[in-house]
Amino acid sequence: MSEKTRLRDNMYLQLFWTFFKLGLFTIGGGMAMIPLMQGIIVDKKKWMTEEEIVDCIAVSQGLPGVIAINMATYIGHQKKGIGGAVAATIGVILPSLVIIIAVVELLRGIGDNRYVNGALTGIKAAATGLIAYSAYKVGAQVLKGPFQWVLAAAAFGAIILLDVNAVWVILAGIVLGLIYEHFVQKKAGKAGDER
Repeated sequence: MSEKTRLRDNMYLQLFWTFFKLGLFTIGGGMAMIPLMQGIIVDKKKWMTEEEIVDCIAVSQGLPGVIAINMATYIGHQKKGIGGAVAATIGVILPSLVIIIAVVELLRGIGDNRYVNGALTGIKAAATGLIAYSAYKVGAQVLKGPFQWVLAAAAFGAIILLDVNAVWVILAGIVLGLIYEHFVQKKAGKAGDER
């Protein structure tokens, strides 16, 4: 086996390199990375199905920390256990660590430059668009019935209108999802008994 083939077949290296490239070339951070991660992990690499990546997003969003790091850790663990989680996590963090240190040093000298401020304004607007696209794509996969639509609208309203902390919204979603699933199973059991 050639050295190139051995490196290509090394899953730890693949996890590191895949998430390193995601971390290096994705502008806008966590939520903006979701559509790109989905495209690479589901469509290109075939490491997960659409349903599995939606579960990954839900779990990653529901835990403390940055969603991109949580997703990298989750996916790495699914593929190669703890070693895979470490490889993917280091891969996604390393570019940001190096780039942020370099940018902060650079901005110390030119932070008040109007061209720099203009570029940052454009980057923020583009990142907002990526986040909106991510919400649309995940919503199209998850919101399949009235219960999901009502719960999503209620969560959005609670956060925007009532300023409820996202942690409470996620916990409420877990409880309501469990109650809903209980009643769906109970209804399915009654329907089966009637036959």
